[in-house]
Amino acid sequence: MRLAHSPVVRRLARAMAACNMALLVMLLAEIGQAPTPAHAQSPGVPGAQAPSRDQSVVIRGNRRIEVDTILSYMQLQPGQPVTAEDLNLSVRRLFDTGLFRDVQVLPSDRALVVQVEENPSINVIEFEGNDALKDEDLEQIIALRPRFPFTVSAAEADAQAIIEIYRRTGRFGAEVEPVVIERTENRVDLIFEISEGALTGVNSIDFVGNQVFSDRTLRGAIDTTETGLLSQFFSTDIYDPDRLELDKELLRQYYLERGYADFTVQSSTAELAPDREGFFITFTVEEGPQYNFGTLDVLVSARGLNRDDFLELVDEDLTGTVYDATEVEEIANALTDLAAQKGFAFVQVRPQVDKSVEDLTIDVSFELIEGSRVFVERIEIEGNVATLDRVIRREIELVEGDAFDARKIREARRKIRALGYFSGVNVETEQGSADDRAVLKVQVQEQSTGSLSLGLGFSTSAGPIGNVSITERNFLGRGQVVQAQVTAAGDTQVYDFSFTEPRFLDRDLLVGFRTFFIQDDRSDESSFSINRAGVTPQIGFPLGEKTALRLRYNFARDDLDAASDASSAIQVDEGSRFKSSVGYSLTYDERNDILEPTEGFLVSLDQEFSGVGGDARFIRSRGSVKGWQGFIDDALIGSLELVGGAFFALGEDGQINDRFFLGGESFRGFADEGIGPRDLNSVNQDSLGGNFFAVARAEMSFPLGLPEELGIFGGVFIDAGTIFGLDRTSFPAINAAPATVIDDGADFRVAAGALLFVDTPFGPLELSFGVPIISEDEDQEELFRLSIGTRF
Repeated sequence: MRLAHSPVVRRLARAMAACNMALLVMLLAEIGQAPTPAHAQSPGVPGAQAPSRDQSVVIRGNRRIEVDTILSYMQLQPGQPVTAEDLNLSVRRLFDTGLFRDVQVLPSDRALVVQVEENPSINVIEFEGNDALKDEDLEQIIALRPRFPFTVSAAEADAQAIIEIYRRTGRFGAEVEPVVIERTENRVDLIFEISEGALTGVNSIDFVGNQVFSDRTLRGAIDTTETGLLSQFFSTDIYDPDRLELDKELLRQYYLERGYADFTVQSSTAELAPDREGFFITFTVEEGPQYNFGTLDVLVSARGLNRDDFLELVDEDLTGTVYDATEVEEIANALTDLAAQKGFAFVQVRPQVDKSVEDLTIDVSFELIEGSRVFVERIEIEGNVATLDRVIRREIELVEGDAFDARKIREARRKIRALGYFSGVNVETEQGSADDRAVLKVQVQEQSTGSLSLGLGFSTSAGPIGNVSITERNFLGRGQVVQAQVTAAGDTQVYDFSFTEPRFLDRDLLVGFRTFFIQDDRSDESSFSINRAGVTPQIGFPLGEKTALRLRYNFARDDLDAASDASSAIQVDEGSRFKSSVGYSLTYDERNDILEPTEGFLVSLDQEFSGVGGDARFIRSRGSVKGWQGFIDDALIGSLELVGGAFFALGEDGQINDRFFLGGESFRGFADEGIGPRDLNSVNQDSLGGNFFAVARAEMSFPLGLPEELGIFGGVFIDAGTIFGLDRTSFPAINAAPATVIDDGADFRVAAGALLFVDTPFGPLELSFGVPIISEDEDQEELFRLSIGTRF
């Protein structure tokens, strides 16, 4: 503690000098010499006489604090007998208020004189030297406030509180010194001079007692990381005692998932380096033996449930395999869900574990018992600043008064997370106002939902290619999606605007529309350009828990302009036409996670029927199925996708702008519209598209051994497929184009390559390096492709 003026120090040194029993005894002795009635003798001190009843208590030295207030603290009344103990307690009470720096009780003939010196009041509180923490944050930590009485102990306590918060943010070298500057009228300015110090990292993480797993493997299982070259971009290498507790739990979970049911963390120590710039962390563990699954059974004590219905969910093939606590939890959740589906919302599933040390097996019995009836009292939503409560609440099937259902709570968390508005979602339950009442607390952490995607490229014919797309997925916090896109590539321009309300009137009803104007110059691939303008309203709704249907209507006008030397197969389509069509998209979703699936599949079917008015008449269908599977604790994630499409013209030949094209993102290793039927006799060997296509895409992503916080992952892919079929392949010479030479056979192509995924501050970046393995001479290849987006 440092004071700017020494008189304060001298006065504070006298603060407690008055509070001593000797002075009080002397005072009472002098009072006892005064003539007093015999009955005024103090009963608390034998032989001592108390002041007479007409004596008074006189307060001196007070400036801000009223006399009555001081007397109320002392609990002394004029004319009442007083003992040495009473006076001692009174003085202590005055000091305990924190309002006084000095209190003296002085003898007087017919009065008790209490001389006080008030503590100064705080004028302002300021912080100097703080960069990592804002003044507003520090103000919330300290207890002192302007206009509060100043005390040395309170200032030192606040300084220590600031040091503690710095330590919790990883700055263990922080120092805080309170400085006092005296002002007039018994006021002081309090300044906390702060030396933040550097962030205290983690020099090393070591393990003692581990035999099965190496130190490197266990470092990857915990959240804390060692300080390295890339540490400046992350915070997991900063020592945090709370994170150390999380690491201990992560270690337990890691071993339990691998059969080590006796695993314990015996100790975790963090030793500060002599230079105070880093910690040495050591975990002492005891692994114990590895257990296998023994027998698995289901015990039903809840009335109305059939045991055989639940036995089907217990995988008997687990017997003899390595014990995994996660598998036990998943089976228990599946049994709970099945009971809820059968109308038993209050059934609890309790896994009973019987461990055999001799056989190194663990028998598990899942007991279904009838739990106490609990109802939802209220639902509280916290953490949402921009997003409206109703946007979150409508994803929760439960309402106040409903029976508590653990399955619906887990489903609510999944749905809220799938919105993509929040970086973290936590759904917990707390005790309500009664034993049969529960409070559902939904805590979210909002993240940016707007994106500005920028695309840059180059085409040998069109020159530079630019794309700007602005998307807001949570418009005005209402969960609505607004997107505007502008693309410029030489003579090609795209203007696209769409609006989607996913929950119209807070129901499971999607309503939206899209309007667009496209000037598409395909002279590089197909020697034609097309202007298209149209509007597409749509509605969508679920058909089941995992099935959704979208219906749409599309009205557009196409103006196709073919180059003079374009293929005759293109020139026959030149002109204007109106397209009026209806269509639908049907999806079935079995993914375990919508944003980052590691298991499950997604099936989709899309069809368009054109001919509801307009000039174009056709049926176009497209279907796909994609599955995901994680391996090695989901460190490797593989996916396989099968996609196919068919186009059938009705009454006349189909036109080029209605057919399918492959290449670019749809078939890596080849350029946009780089494969498929071509007119080999035309000047530019124009791509004509195809009526049918089929593609298989296999992909595997994996970590590269870098810290997970970097967000850098690798991958490999292989694409295989074909596009083929035209309504006719023979066209006579038109204008400068000769007669056509077209091969629309189902030539098979294969390409493979490597992928690099990077999460950057500018958005997700993906790089693909593709090499065709099987191709045709006329195909156009593309070795490298990059895409990036910027979030705001």
